Amino acid sequence: MTLYRRSLPLLAFLLGVSGPVIAQGHGPYEPTNTSPTAYAQDYDHHGDWDAPPAEFREVQREGFHDGVEGAKKDFDNHRTPDVNNREEYRHPKVSHADRADYREGFRRGYEVAMAHLMGEPGRR
Repeated sequence: MTLYRRSLPLLAFLLGVSGPVIAQGHGPYEPTNTSPTAYAQDYDHHGDWDAPPAEFREVQREGFHDGVEGAKKDFDNHRTPDVNNREEYRHPKVSHADRADYREGFRRGYEVAMAHLMGEPGRR
């Protein structure tokens, strides 16, 4: 019992001392790292890769933006990249007449974002 009473404060002290050393890590994040994790941490800071194509109509632009956001969510949550698994793609909240254009934009945005997040350059 005495050993337990003495070892618990010692253990707490050691953890308290080592905590700041462990928290220092390896320095600041460098965007030159090309691992998928690096892209996930910095995906909003790599230029205009997430801008919809100029020829897109408004509903396609909306779909493209939603597709990019859906891909980011899937990537961040380690889900299998599949546009068909996104509720927004399967059941878009647009008029029936705009459904095909929205889905086309969504699919393109999703594919562009996944390619960017996975580190596949040049896909647009």
